[in-house]
Amino acid sequence: MFSSTSRYSKTETAVLTTEEGRELVYLRRRFLPDPKDATILSEHLVSEGDRLDNVTALYLGDPEQFWRICDVNLAMQHRHLTAKIGRKLKIPLIQGD
Repeated sequence: MFSSTSRYSKTETAVLTTEEGRELVYLRRRFLPDPKDATILSEHLVSEGDRLDNVTALYLGDPEQFWRICDVNLAMQHRHLTAKIGRKLKIPLIQGD
C-alpha cells in the first residue's frame, strides 16, 4: 500500500464493516517514536528561506523523508520547524527500519 520509505509503511490496517456489509479498510493510528531513541546525525540552524524539504534533501538525500525530522523534533506541523530563524533542528540518522 505504501512505499518502504513512507512513514506509514509499518502502520497496520484494519477493516470496519458497516451495517450494510461494506468493508472499509483504514490505517490504524501511527504512534510517534520516542525521540530519545534516535541517533542524531547532525543539527541544522534554520536560516531565512529554509524549507524543510530542502533541508531534508541536504542531510538525508530524499526530500520525502521530512517526516523523520518532524518526528525527532516533535513537530506535528512541518512548517513550524522552519518558521523561527535560528532554531536548531535535530537531523536523525536513518537506521534500518
